[in-house]
Amino acid sequence: MHLQHRIRFLAVAVAALAALAAPAAFANASPMPMAEPESVGMSSERLLRIGEGMRRMIDDGKIPGTVSLVARRGKVVHFETNGLRNVDAGLPMEHDTIFRLYSQSKVVTGAAVMILFEEGHFLMTDPVSKYLPELADMEVYLGEQDGEIVTEPAGPITIQQLATHTSGLTYGFIPTPVGKMYTEKGVVATGTPLPIEGEDETVAPPASLKEWSERLGTVPLVAQPGTEWHYSVGMDVLGRLVEAVSGMSFGEFLRARLFDPLGMPDTGFYVPDSKVARFAANYGPAEGGGMTLIDDPETSAYREPPALEMGGAGLVGTVGDYFKFAQMLVNKGEFQGTRILGRRTVEFMTANHLTPLFPDDPMTSLRSQLGASARQWGMGFGITGSVVTNPATSGLPVSTGTFGWGGAATTGFWVDHEEEIVGIVHTQLTPSGTYPVRELMQQLTYQAIID
Repeated sequence: MHLQHRIRFLAVAVAALAALAAPAAFANASPMPMAEPESVGMSSERLLRIGEGMRRMIDDGKIPGTVSLVARRGKVVHFETNGLRNVDAGLPMEHDTIFRLYSQSKVVTGAAVMILFEEGHFLMTDPVSKYLPELADMEVYLGEQDGEIVTEPAGPITIQQLATHTSGLTYGFIPTPVGKMYTEKGVVATGTPLPIEGEDETVAPPASLKEWSERLGTVPLVAQPGTEWHYSVGMDVLGRLVEAVSGMSFGEFLRARLFDPLGMPDTGFYVPDSKVARFAANYGPAEGGGMTLIDDPETSAYREPPALEMGGAGLVGTVGDYFKFAQMLVNKGEFQGTRILGRRTVEFMTANHLTPLFPDDPMTSLRSQLGASARQWGMGFGITGSVVTNPATSGLPVSTGTFGWGGAATTGFWVDHEEEIVGIVHTQLTPSGTYPVRELMQQLTYQAIID
């Protein structure tokens, strides 16, 4: 065995052994509500399979390491680290490792929108142009004729459609003629260092979310609002909506109304110098197998506050921080005595918002655009997160109504109100569909239920 491989093997082994003893030790230093699994109807022995499954992928060189968490009935019964947060440096994953959340930011943005919705600032059925006039009078792309773009007038985009990816917006990385226009206009998610193939680096990035939204208003839609599901920058528009309605910057609003009240000190739009030692490296699959470094923590763009605080993909954070947010959702809006949202608002947020016009597999379009051939059956969409409508056809033994989402660097979370479960698994491998990490985490969580 080569010396480099031997060092990596030993580091992974040490990290794995430490993880087996870590939850009890961590409980002593943390306000996390730890409990014996059996006290909430889960098997200690069966929960060990989560770590075993994660270490198989780590040992196969597919992912660098993981932090995983399971809570039931408000009690954390599994909180484990495995593998490395930085392979080249041999640094182990730790409970407070900071991750790029990318699109897992979306559900946080959804909660921010729900706060303002509860306060009566708008209705979800309002046209967003009522608050962001630059998104009035939009057009829908129909094709090209004689070298000219053909469009038709678009119907109004509602706030609800932005939150459910049914607005007709798209993303610059999705290979469509409209996606190419996003790149040409500089309205891709340049507020984050998410690598986007083909992005035109010569386009000056917008100086503010307001300018970004104004540029977006000049690009046609891919479909009439409310007619098709397209993964999109809708949540970034919602971040701008929060700014316009609240009079605060998006980051200030999140800090004041979510992160500080819930006790989420490590969640934000960048990693300060004092925390960079805890920041994980991000990897991509290497040609021929293994991984290659694509974002070094020391030189990452996340080291500096971004010009744009993007609600669709901009946040970094820890598993422990995100647990508090997710547990608030399971508790129908409250966490450890702090109420963020009302019960009926959370039930509304996590319900399936797609009308009968939509098929049972709306997210198949996203999977196919990212290269996956299998259809995604049994899934709907709520306010900024997916909703399981048929567990059997979805392929996993979760409950109907299970709500969650993930991020491009293979982070994921879900909340299951029926079983009162929070599940989180974070690693750093882009793109997220490379290996079914979240699916494996869900499978190994539900087999541990014994009541």
